[in-house]
Parts: sequence; structure tokens; C-alpha cells
Amino acid sequence: MEQNLPPPKPTKGGSLTGGQFVLLGALVAILIVTIVWATAVWTSSNNIPMSKHGWIALGLGTFFSLVIGCGLMALMFFSSRSGHDEAATPKFVQRREPTHDDE
Repeated sequence: MEQNLPPPKPTKGGSLTGGQFVLLGALVAILIVTIVWATAVWTSSNNIPMSKHGWIALGLGTFFSLVIGCGLMALMFFSSRSGHDEAATPKFVQRREPTHDDE
């Protein structure tokens, strides 16, 4: 037995609901606190010299963090495009008709 439901009515995209406004306010407050904290930490360690080994560690840490981050994002992209992110259990996979994209 199939129910014919009417399509949902489009909503106005310009106004925020009360919950969205509270969430936006909380996120802005977290952002401001984070910026104030980062600025305080940055300026408090202004006169401390860093050795050559510190700069090497900072550079290698930054480089390998970027490599790992980009590599994981690439793996997620290729996994999604190849169909590996479909249902992991075969009994939940729904059979579908082949489309012209499958050829």
C-alpha cells in the first residue's frame, strides 16, 4: 500500500529560526574566545627564541600533517567515487536497474 504524499512546501531561506539563532550565537562566541586565547598565547611567547631544531620540527610536523590530511581526503574521495562507501552488509544492498552511467 503506497501513500501519495504532497511534496513539501518550500520554506523561506532568508530568516533564521530561534534555534538557529542560538546556535549561530554560540558558534560566534566560541570563535571570539578562541581568537582571544590564540592572540594571548601568541603574544605571551613573543620573546622566546626557537632553536634550529625547533624550526625543523615545526616544518616537518606541518608538512606531514598536510600530507596525511590531503592523503586521507583523497582516499575518502576515491572511496566514495568507486562505490566502496555503499552499504557494508550485502543483505542491506538494494538491487537497482543499471543506468547509462554504469557502462
